[in-house]
Amino acid sequence: MNKKTLYLASPYGFSEHSRDKLLGDFVCIFEELGIEVWEPFTRNSQVDLAQPGEAYKVAIEDLNDVRNADAFFAIVNGIPPDEGVMVELGFAIALRKPIFLFRDDFRKCSDTDEFPLNLMLFSGMPYPLWQDHYYKSLSEISRPEKGLMRWLSSVKTSQ
Repeated sequence: MNKKTLYLASPYGFSEHSRDKLLGDFVCIFEELGIEVWEPFTRNSQVDLAQPGEAYKVAIEDLNDVRNADAFFAIVNGIPPDEGVMVELGFAIALRKPIFLFRDDFRKCSDTDEFPLNLMLFSGMPYPLWQDHYYKSLSEISRPEKGLMRWLSSVKTSQ
């Protein structure tokens, strides 16, 4: 049985501490669930961004990974959330990927009381059940009633 792939979009790869402490927590949870994690900072760690054209190649590889992954999970902390993550999320929405968002940042980042972020970020999620695809803590990720676990269960039973 092939593992399902999950593209993990986050701003946590830009510093060693975030990469080791924060990003690793997410990767471990997904791997324990039997998911193959496509994390762009790890997948592109061998690239020398100081070389001309290499940054562009990384962007193309990241978008190809979003296109080819089975699902998309984005960490959307910050006001506003990281612009690279937002571009990847927009691409995943356009491709109609199963989308899951994580935000444990308590600051409000929206013009509406219904959504905690710009409402366009939720356009790729089922309405009114978008909250099933939205996570406020690491412990919620593996809850069976939440969207990721339901997606994973449906994928496993259909194989």
